Amino acid sequence: MKKLTPDPDLEQLVRELNQSDAPPDDESTEAIAPMLAAPTLESGNPLERLLAEMVQRGASDLLILADLPPIHRVGGRLLRTEGTELSASEIQNLFASSITARVRQKMEDEGAADFTLRIGPATSDDRRARRFRVNLHRQRGTLAAAIRALPGEIPTLQQLNLPPSLAELVKPTRGLVLVCGPTGSGKSTTLTALIGEINRSEARHVVTIEDPIEYEHRNGKSIIEQVEVGRDAPSFASALRAALRQDPDVILVGEMRDLETVATALTAAETGHLILSTLHTSDATQAIHRIVDVFPPSQQAQVKQQLALSLNAIVVQQLIPRADNQGRVVAVEVMLANQAIRNHIRQEKLQNLANEITLGKRQGMISLEDSLARLLQQGLITADDARVRSTRPDELESLMRR
Repeated sequence: MKKLTPDPDLEQLVRELNQSDAPPDDESTEAIAPMLAAPTLESGNPLERLLAEMVQRGASDLLILADLPPIHRVGGRLLRTEGTELSASEIQNLFASSITARVRQKMEDEGAADFTLRIGPATSDDRRARRFRVNLHRQRGTLAAAIRALPGEIPTLQQLNLPPSLAELVKPTRGLVLVCGPTGSGKSTTLTALIGEINRSEARHVVTIEDPIEYEHRNGKSIIEQVEVGRDAPSFASALRAALRQDPDVILVGEMRDLETVATALTAAETGHLILSTLHTSDATQAIHRIVDVFPPSQQAQVKQQLALSLNAIVVQQLIPRADNQGRVVAVEVMLANQAIRNHIRQEKLQNLANEITLGKRQGMISLEDSLARLLQQGLITADDARVRSTRPDELESLMRR
């Protein structure tokens, strides 16, 4: 079988990263120091007041756009505040003190940039501090922002109303676990909960690669290193290649965006590492197509073999508004890579995966329709919301009649 062609530039970068043991000089230390922590907003800053109001309202997100008042997302629904509209210049001033040179450069190059902000005490051990993920971008020629509140505590599977069986996904010492779903479906939060499971129960070396870092883990039984793309490494691919030389047991890759990242993740999963990552897909079949289609046709046969060997599980999830309008609940589909599923991946019979999930309930597999039906029976969601999100409506209707 043809081997994947390595990227010489990335290989050289890895060599440079791992061979530079000398301490930095004073000048380089001064250049790096401002990047070591998320900026902390000063008390009285107008943006701090908006973020504090966001926390008080229990909003998960805050949208800031020119000529509109701030907009909160509470329980999955958008709510406009009664405040005054923000002008384009006011929005520019809101973020003036928190835009670093790196963020400014990324805005110029790509038109958008992600970074984190902190309000409250700057010490990492002070739990009164609150962190936020900021996506700064342009629309209609003006600056705009989407801000996500980041919980200070690492959530558990139980707190997220996720199946307890997901804890079994992080027991193996090797393989690939994918968490999939649309943007804003809680994929990163689920991965965080899985890392928390490892940290509470096992002594492992965990490296997370994120853009940006959302949850700050404290070392428990495990040792956890967190690498932020753009601040600690130039890309997911280079961070992942470097991590493989840092004696990791578990590597979390925030997103598999490109060929190099996917190829390295598959190889790492084959060679004795547990890899956790996310994809923006709505079901397991699409996830497999997404991975394979990243590669040129001449390499896709090999990739299918690698994926069939290395895949442990695919979790697909959706967040659904609660029937009582008090937040959202998660519906999940869990596919475990048994021998039948591995054969379907090798033989390109992905249309059979849905049936294998239904047949694999005794092994711990969960279909999306089973999850939706359970939430309906518990009175947590409405039938209309369940029908909208089902991929197999006939199966859902049958479950609803039982």
